[in-house]
Amino acid sequence: MSDSAAAASVRQGKRLKPRSGRRTFWRYRWLYLFMVPGIIYYLIYQYVPMLGLVVAFQDYNLLKGVTGSPWVGLDNFRTVFSSPDFPVLMKNTLLLSVYRIIFNMLPDLILALMLNEIRVRWFKKWVQTLTYGPHFLSWIIVYGLVYAFFAPGSGLVTTFMRDMGWSSVDVLTNSSVFRPMLILTEIWKSTGYGAIIYLAALANINQELYEAAAIDGAGRWRQLWNVTLPGVRDVFVLMLILRLGHILDAGFEQVYIFLNVRVYDVGDILDTWIFRRGIEQMQFSVPAAVGVFKSMIGLVLVLGANKIAKKLGGSGIW
Repeated sequence: MSDSAAAASVRQGKRLKPRSGRRTFWRYRWLYLFMVPGIIYYLIYQYVPMLGLVVAFQDYNLLKGVTGSPWVGLDNFRTVFSSPDFPVLMKNTLLLSVYRIIFNMLPDLILALMLNEIRVRWFKKWVQTLTYGPHFLSWIIVYGLVYAFFAPGSGLVTTFMRDMGWSSVDVLTNSSVFRPMLILTEIWKSTGYGAIIYLAALANINQELYEAAAIDGAGRWRQLWNVTLPGVRDVFVLMLILRLGHILDAGFEQVYIFLNVRVYDVGDILDTWIFRRGIEQMQFSVPAAVGVFKSMIGLVLVLGANKIAKKLGGSGIW
């Protein structure tokens, strides 16, 4: 091919590329159209509110707004870190979050493994329905149920124990059992729904692996350890990384509803403190600084956990 012909071919290829791109876009136009609501949602509710981060560096005033409020630099962060309540808040938040990671992830996986072993279809559906149901109850209803059973002096369980002459159990206002009560109610409410993810991962495991293991003489327990658990390892690591990103959240809605004055020393967390300071006392700058601090910690933990997961042979998030 001559130089002029090659040059003409290159020019023709360059002219065809834009048309090829437009044809591809037009071919998948409906898929792109389906992406628009999601993109708009994230722009409005995830990215645009990030402009409000400047409030953390201002002495924000509602009347003056973001543009008129004076700039104070890092004073709000100094106020947070020098507060005598901050060590207690961090301790309670981290403990509750770690308890949730340890005691909430394993029940999800265990329930999924048990459901995967059930061969009677009607019984499996019955168990799934029974365990999924609590997820759709609000925390207010869950608190109402707990209060009905364990209210001091009038709950069903406390009344029964009193009538039997036994010592009553103070659940709602006892600092020593407040955290276990939060974890147990969280397990009861979310385990069934959390198992759905692991059931989907179990369904994607190649059945030929089980057949090969059975031919090699592996029983159900050996198949569980050598086939099933490795098959859901990546999903478990992914869920762990996502939970680490929210380690400073500790479940605001549940804690706020169950919280009372007698258990502040073990139940008051960063989010409940932010709510009281920001909404009840109308001080927005200090809670915004706490929000920035939480976001930075979550970002560092997600990046670190993802890197460690990849070094250990997992897929991570990206």
